[in-house]
Amino acid sequence: MSLSSRFSFPVSRRRFVAGAAAVAAGPLLITPGRGYTRIRNGLGTPLPAGVFTLGVASGDPLPDGVVLWTRLAPQPTTGGGMPAQNFAVDWEVAEDPGFSRVVQRGSATATPEYGHSVHVEVQGLRPDAVYHYRFKAGDQISPAGRTRTAPAADARPSRLRFAYASCQDYQAGYYTAYRHMAAEDLAFVAFLGDYIYESPANPSAIRHHEGTGEPTGLVAYRNRHARYRTDPDLQAAHAAFPWIVTLDDHEIDNNWADEIPQDPDQQSPSAFRARRTAAFQAYYEHMPLRRSSLPSGLDMQVYRRLRFGSLASVHVLDTRQYRSDQPATLAAAQNPGLTMTGPDQERWLTDGLQTSGATWNLLANQVMWAQNDRKAGPDQVFDFDNWDGYRVQRRRLLELFGTGRVANPVVLTGDRHCTWVCDLRTDFDNPATPVVGAEITGTSISSGGNPDVAAFHAQYDPIKRESPHWRYIDNRRGYVVCDADDQRLLSSLRVVSTVWAQSATVSTAAQFVVEAGRPGIAEVDEHVAPAFRAPLLGPVYDVHDDQQSFPLRP
Repeated sequence: MSLSSRFSFPVSRRRFVAGAAAVAAGPLLITPGRGYTRIRNGLGTPLPAGVFTLGVASGDPLPDGVVLWTRLAPQPTTGGGMPAQNFAVDWEVAEDPGFSRVVQRGSATATPEYGHSVHVEVQGLRPDAVYHYRFKAGDQISPAGRTRTAPAADARPSRLRFAYASCQDYQAGYYTAYRHMAAEDLAFVAFLGDYIYESPANPSAIRHHEGTGEPTGLVAYRNRHARYRTDPDLQAAHAAFPWIVTLDDHEIDNNWADEIPQDPDQQSPSAFRARRTAAFQAYYEHMPLRRSSLPSGLDMQVYRRLRFGSLASVHVLDTRQYRSDQPATLAAAQNPGLTMTGPDQERWLTDGLQTSGATWNLLANQVMWAQNDRKAGPDQVFDFDNWDGYRVQRRRLLELFGTGRVANPVVLTGDRHCTWVCDLRTDFDNPATPVVGAEITGTSISSGGNPDVAAFHAQYDPIKRESPHWRYIDNRRGYVVCDADDQRLLSSLRVVSTVWAQSATVSTAAQFVVEAGRPGIAEVDEHVAPAFRAPLLGPVYDVHDDQQSFPLRP
């Protein structure tokens, strides 16, 4: 089976990464614009101590392999601390956690050009199998990770269990959700964007970013990613499962759109292009991504498709690189020329949805599809950074869902810092139009800090009564676990009791059922476990949240 039949990604609009035949030949330096160049390990300065401060990760599982990742960084938040030379990094994959049954091993090269990060694309593994992996540099051995390959493309798995998450502002709270996620039984984790936040250090936050301002250059973005990667709970979740990642806005700049920053009056076009280039490289250096996602200047291949036997296709979207600038009014949002994805990605998506052959078509998506009014009463207020700002394209895609040519579409969304479970309709203002799909917008890991549940419901419950496509809303922190079989997709909202302490309890706040062959949300169960709605205790931290428009209690 060819690589393209196992892992679907289109060619970038500005470049084509050549040299695939050289990949298996040994350690390579990937040089933008010049393909693959053979390199040798550097000699000279000894390897510093403590190089594995950022842990390990795996990602993008295929039936016969995964990507293995680490980065050598003894001084992770102050430039990395590595000499400006190449270092050999050995790796091995075993069938057991004690590494007595090693099935693959090899050597990669960590280069200063890519922050001494390592991306190993392992092949030749068994499908739907658990493996353990680790790295060695000099006499230093990394923590061990656990990963899992995807089922064979023609397999008919009886069950697929995975989680998805988004929005992990380091300054907004601790990653208590990841501590519990790492103990789940999952095939993979999908991360839907806002892995880092570009905001400057906030002295009134519970914990702080490094540096003094927003990152704009490569070293600053490396330091920001490293700050997040030093968190032990995030490291544990990465080491426990393969991750499928995509990005949203805060990995670069809030609400950016293609080559347009949030504040073009303060960032020149050339300055923002340089910032985007730096941010993409740092993102790649810290994510378990394949060579197909290696950035080339402004471009980075993020949208791609992964298959889990006959049960599910995961269509990973990119709603930032190719989008039109956000409109400012509802009338402008009706412009048919506006696009969230760009035409090439839209064709890739529509073709893939109609030909996937899987029971479930899962869209790993950044910003909310369902109409989301922010004001009760006859007036409507929308955030046009979401799909509400790109209404003609949204309707075109929802009409495709309604043709019956797309099997069981379910949109899995991040960004909102809240949970929004919705039926999808071609016309959200007309409840008589048929339901064509489901969207489950998951909450944040930490962004927004501890929730004020009472204030949230005071604002949004009246709007929910006017929005019949909204089936469930909640603003507690956590993640979503999905159990798919050929009959239903059961999604469980897992929420933590706090992100303002380093330990927390977790509970299942609600569950949502989508039935195969029946578009939309078939069932909402809000009585899975008692809801904790205690008043906020202790200090209230200013988290500089950009999503919640209701105030925290003093």
